[in-house]
Amino acid sequence: MRSRLRSIRYTVGCMVFLFSSSGPIFAEDGPTLYKQLCASCHETGTDRAPGRDALRAMSPERVLAALEKGAMLSMAAGRTGVERRDIAEFVTGKSFAQALSTTPSPQAMCRGTGGDFANPLAGPIWNGWGVNTANTRYQEGAQAGFTAAEVARLKPKWAFGFPGELSADAQPTVAGGRVFVGTQSGTVYAIDAASGCVHWSFQADAAVRAAVSIGRVETRSGPRFAAFIGDRSGHVYAVDGANGVLLWNTKVDGFVFARVTGSPVFHDGRLYVGVASGEETAGATADYECCKFRGSLVALNAATGQQIWKTYTISEEARPTTKNRVGTQLWGPSGAPIWSSPAIDVQRNAIYVTTGNNYSGPATTSSDAFMAFDMDSGKILWSRQMTAADAWNTSCRLPDQINCTERDAPDFDFASPPILVTLPNGRRALVAGQKSGMVHALDPDREGRIIWQERVGKGGINGGVQWGSAADPTNVYVALSDIGRIPVPNSQATLPDPEAGGGLFALRLDNGQRVWRAAPAPCRRPRCSPAQSAPVSAMPGVVFSGSVDGHLRAYSTTNGAILWDVDTVGPHTTVNGVPAQGGSLNVAGPAISGGTVIVNSGYVQNGMPGNVLLAFSVDGK
Repeated sequence: MRSRLRSIRYTVGCMVFLFSSSGPIFAEDGPTLYKQLCASCHETGTDRAPGRDALRAMSPERVLAALEKGAMLSMAAGRTGVERRDIAEFVTGKSFAQALSTTPSPQAMCRGTGGDFANPLAGPIWNGWGVNTANTRYQEGAQAGFTAAEVARLKPKWAFGFPGELSADAQPTVAGGRVFVGTQSGTVYAIDAASGCVHWSFQADAAVRAAVSIGRVETRSGPRFAAFIGDRSGHVYAVDGANGVLLWNTKVDGFVFARVTGSPVFHDGRLYVGVASGEETAGATADYECCKFRGSLVALNAATGQQIWKTYTISEEARPTTKNRVGTQLWGPSGAPIWSSPAIDVQRNAIYVTTGNNYSGPATTSSDAFMAFDMDSGKILWSRQMTAADAWNTSCRLPDQINCTERDAPDFDFASPPILVTLPNGRRALVAGQKSGMVHALDPDREGRIIWQERVGKGGINGGVQWGSAADPTNVYVALSDIGRIPVPNSQATLPDPEAGGGLFALRLDNGQRVWRAAPAPCRRPRCSPAQSAPVSAMPGVVFSGSVDGHLRAYSTTNGAILWDVDTVGPHTTVNGVPAQGGSLNVAGPAISGGTVIVNSGYVQNGMPGNVLLAFSVDGK
């Protein structure tokens, strides 16, 4: 039974955001969900919103289709599959013939142990977000398991469906012959990389977008290889990678909106976790005291979950500043969250992050910045800001802007992590793209001094470089989002612009000079965009980039020519028997390991829904 939690409710138009003391709230039942999410439109005569009598005449399947594929898609995108079905049953007064469960069926479970978990890190791996602690997202040839010459022969190997989901947005991790991946419902699966069967599943308290990291820990019963998981309620878990048994659970931040979206990074017995939040969304409403959250980097004992140190990206706590037009007290400074995965620098005993925007003023110098921390103590070593005075929350994009500190703030935060590379001349650099459309290279050995900067796009709230790039020894490969939005008439919803965004760039690591640009492909289907928002993955001779149009393409690192193109949109026959379809590629990029390319398909917020994990291998073998 879901726990009853005291909730906070924020409404923007007909969209409602619900939170509790431990994060997004899971409502009790259909009536509660309907009242909180739907009644403000369906019981007030809002244009195009059918009343209760009309809804009662429908079947629950028809209402669910509207929530998951039709007019209500944007409004219901943030709810779980179980919650959407609860709403459909309540408003129609009828039950579904078949219940929904995220627990794998007995037929989906692996028959044997499968995979080598005696030493899972010895074989082909894609560990965490960036395949390594430098975040390069570059897989060496032997680990990749196939060559550039074989890319054109990649074919479907298996497909795995996530029940009840509208988005599949977690980066897959591969280790010990298993694929570890989280879901919107909070279910984390350990899937056999060869066959797609399920070794185990684990239920987190909230959605899991962060990539799972695998590391060796010493426990009282001996060494184990743990899977480290972060969720959107601010919890971090360690579970036994062999069987999914919980080892420990730590809440890294008690703030109501705190969340972990970047992959926790394991190094030398410690786990480093960046903390972000959803408070900038709550700041949209007039009665919310915006804003108090501060981003932080937390170091945990990987064997026990005990906190070793915690350092905030903003040194001072928020204080009362002014009041908005309706008399609500406002606070600041706030924000500077860490959305992405940290990078480890063993040479300097440092850890690097990129930060998001401030949520409210006064603006700080640590927002939209690269930051360096001492690994032992958590002390801030240096900080280098890329965009100043970017105090932005969702109120800034609404007509009244009631809680907007800086009306011209661009929301140019970093959602891409820093990549630590060695340049051809022997110097080192930290490289990251920004939502401003700029790519930056900084010197980690000279307190973040700028080496070069290169513009690849115009930038925007969902623009510029969205989720991350990949770097080989010579170039950094940068995908451009710059997604455009078209308002839907008589609605607060928007649709992707099929004519805006996209493109892939190769930039020299030493000076940022453009080597080549691959133009975006045309987009000709509903809810389609050519924007290439998804993170890039690379291997010798090949760079993979996913698009909001649902295509995964492989490009030559020499000249940007397309070597392989697969359309992931549409229905897929799954090994676990769950009805599944592919959609937009966004947030998560492909994992390349052991002869297989594995990618999630489906992202409803800025494109086409989907709920499938796809594996490709040479000739499908």
